[in-house]
Amino acid sequence: GNNSVATSFVSSGSVKAWVLGSDAAALTGSFNISSGTDQGTGDYQYAITNDMADANYAVTTVGTAQNNAEHCFNPARATGTVDINIFDGSAQDRAQGVHICGDLA
Repeated sequence: GNNSVATSFVSSGSVKAWVLGSDAAALTGSFNISSGTDQGTGDYQYAITNDMADANYAVTTVGTAQNNAEHCFNPARATGTVDINIFDGSAQDRAQGVHICGDLA
């Protein structure tokens, strides 16, 4: 049988950037992310190496600290940066994971 997949499916359906960031925005592991900035307690920004086509891309976030009930969310995104905030009743510094899906520029 034919087990191939159309190039357009792979291109459109792949994660375009990801990062595992420390509680100080240091890049523990990443793809298409050039740097992280700690913008304050629980407030992080990551620079996308190869820009997204526009700011209409999907972001998934997850807190990676064990035994914590923090909530991660994406308050802002631009073609070249993505912001992540973490709360657990108040802003918290925690490691986090981020996936970005959408079209590259």
